[in-house]
Amino acid sequence: MTLHHSWAAVPPIHLVEPEADMISDLAWAARDRFPDVCQLLLEEVGRASLCAPGELPDDVVAMGSDVTYRDARDGTARRVRLVYPSHADVALGRISILTPVGAALIGMRVGASILWPDRDGHLRDIIIDEVVQARAA
Repeated sequence: MTLHHSWAAVPPIHLVEPEADMISDLAWAARDRFPDVCQLLLEEVGRASLCAPGELPDDVVAMGSDVTYRDARDGTARRVRLVYPSHADVALGRISILTPVGAALIGMRVGASILWPDRDGHLRDIIIDEVVQARAA
């Protein structure tokens, strides 16, 4: 599933600085179990524009966001919540940042698309249609 980006071909992404640090730490810790996804995730964090907490635009995917995205090839739409691995539950629509689609979604804005490998290594054009930020309890 190795895919190395040509940065000119990918949309800009935005991350909150403390979240970027947590995602990097997680990717480094899991790189032996998920080498391809972790490498892609580290590349994404490395190219992200970082902002302070509270300054992330509402239409950007962050951890805990509910995201509606679609596969450009067949138009299939899916709504998921992006979570850390310990909170993942596919049956409840909670996908881990350490999955290919989770790594693809982080930092993306509504309307943006990115070519990204799925679990089988096939490239998919993922388009972000809606982002709803997590609400503080």
